[in-house]
Amino acid sequence: MSVPEQLAPSGLHEAVLYADDLPAASAFYRDVVGLRIVLGPTPMLTALRVDAGSVVLLFDPERALEAGRDVPSHGTRGPGHIAFTVDDAALTAVLGRCAAHDVPVEREIRWERGGRSVYVRDPAGNSVEFVVGEIWAP
Repeated sequence: MSVPEQLAPSGLHEAVLYADDLPAASAFYRDVVGLRIVLGPTPMLTALRVDAGSVVLLFDPERALEAGRDVPSHGTRGPGHIAFTVDDAALTAVLGRCAAHDVPVEREIRWERGGRSVYVRDPAGNSVEFVVGEIWAP
């Protein structure tokens, strides 16, 4: 059963990844991915703006589990994954910054729907995907 469109979420507000070395991860998302830091890095987190409606939050995995914070504690173990929508020009720029910062491309996939994905790893080992075009069914 599908939910009526007007009752479904209208977008993604934030995504969370975890990194033991927040300064290194923050620098990666700022200098390689091209996001703007809007908070931090603090000992607990960094917030980076993706667009007008969404942010990526980088949390220290141990501090995110601490009880008694304003928000419920949360966390995960192991590498996470995030995918950014980009156009060809932005992908070319990102790949140039990857090369300049010695960040290797882990994999490139051309999908049957015509889209393309390029994967790299951030300093914490999270999988970072850049998607050009459509890869999922509408």
